[in-house]
Amino acid sequence: MQTIKGPSIHLAQFSDDVFPFNSLENIAQWASDNGFKAVQLPAWDSRLFNVNKAAESQDYCDEIQAILNRHGLVISELTTHIFGQLMAVHPAYDALCDSFAPPELRGNTVARGEWAHQQLLASIKASARLGLTDMGTFSGALAWPYVFPFPQRPAGLVETAFDELARRWMPILDACEEHNINLCYEIHPGEDLHDGISFDMFYARTGNHPRCKILFDPSHFILQQLNYIEYLDIYKDFIRMFHVKDAEFNPTGRQGMYGGYQNWADRAGRFRSTGDGQVDFTTIFSKLTQNGYQGWASLEWECCLKNKDDGASEGAEFIKQHIIRVTDKVFDDFAAAPVSQSQLNELLGITPRGSKQ
Repeated sequence: MQTIKGPSIHLAQFSDDVFPFNSLENIAQWASDNGFKAVQLPAWDSRLFNVNKAAESQDYCDEIQAILNRHGLVISELTTHIFGQLMAVHPAYDALCDSFAPPELRGNTVARGEWAHQQLLASIKASARLGLTDMGTFSGALAWPYVFPFPQRPAGLVETAFDELARRWMPILDACEEHNINLCYEIHPGEDLHDGISFDMFYARTGNHPRCKILFDPSHFILQQLNYIEYLDIYKDFIRMFHVKDAEFNPTGRQGMYGGYQNWADRAGRFRSTGDGQVDFTTIFSKLTQNGYQGWASLEWECCLKNKDDGASEGAEFIKQHIIRVTDKVFDDFAAAPVSQSQLNELLGITPRGSKQ
């Protein structure tokens, strides 16, 4: 068992061009004021962090850490979801994903993919310089448009997609091995790695790569109606990152998990501010603690109803209340008494060999 670290906060949903979300110094003060002990830095957000500079300069990494230390914070992990998304983009999503890349690369899928590859390599080096051990990402998606099997999928389509996905990621995973970084894929609808089976398919194709790990976010399993408690035991050896994000699923006679093309507020399945949804976080924190999870509990705030400032402050307190400090004693030790071997034998009715009963 191990006490979970936290609370941390993923800054991707909070960084902005307005104060206090417009610089690392300002957002660090804000995070500290809200009760967080660490931040997850989105490696793609240049307002907060220059990942390419961090990959090459230890002085810069030291400066970043010094800024956070002044506010009583550390970095829990870097996240690279935008880069990971661009590692595999189905043509149906090309236009939507183009905005993730620099303007000069838009419309050039080959150059865009190579840029994402290089940014991931830079993020791995930066993570190592920062003394981190885990990095979050998305897998990208080639097969996602075919997730529902109609029209009927031709034989070999899914296998070909996963073969290619693994081929693209293997150099990144190997670089993670070189720098002692675990690459934690967020299991997420819209990605080819969206549930346990799809992760298994990918993991097998990487040759069971030792750096292929999981970022656990139960909100995405609520929306899929997947048993996320059972999942914790099945994948306990893979889970190295944890997003504390809530959701709810309220199907009606008119819509279910597909949502009827509605916006977030009107969907049967929707993200909610932490504590306002249906995720059983009490059991999750208990399971992760018992299973020896070594990482941070990081708030990822997304909600279609609540203000993000309230979501942040409430989320920090929510995580603090759910972290279980592991005991160093057995609760009924007070009733224990020393017993000799002969007394144990007597309690069990065991007669020493050679003695008559």
